[in-house]
Amino acid sequence: MSPDSQTPEPLSRDLIERVMREQSWHYTIDSDGDIGGIWDDNMFYFFLRGDSDEILYVRGRWHHSLTTDQRTEAREVLDEWHLQHFWPKGYTRVDDNGDVRVYGEHVVDWEAGVTFDQLLQTIRCSISTVLGMFEELEQHFGKN
Repeated sequence: MSPDSQTPEPLSRDLIERVMREQSWHYTIDSDGDIGGIWDDNMFYFFLRGDSDEILYVRGRWHHSLTTDQRTEAREVLDEWHLQHFWPKGYTRVDDNGDVRVYGEHVVDWEAGVTFDQLLQTIRCSISTVLGMFEELEQHFGKN
């Protein structure tokens, strides 16, 4: 379809890459074909899901880790975040080294198509709100 920023088109990896390039954001494509990039030292991935790859799934991983003793406290911070914000969804996971990692996710269904400008706004919003959640964790745990 036309690269016109006002013309809806199916969500695609090419469209996500076009947003990244036009914003001069540095990104990579991993061996699975997933797009990733780093914002404020935090890794973000942009996945396509759904029967027709119509769902944009943005996942950020906080660059700090916590101990398993801090996991309940992190969950409490995330619960409070969820009471005050519609998104992103935040959760913890224990990695292979036994460290607690915190993730933030924002998911949007673009089944009817998406314009360049809509996708740009969605990606910006996803990144900024996940970073806001991470900042809340940094303040709580005294990490910089």
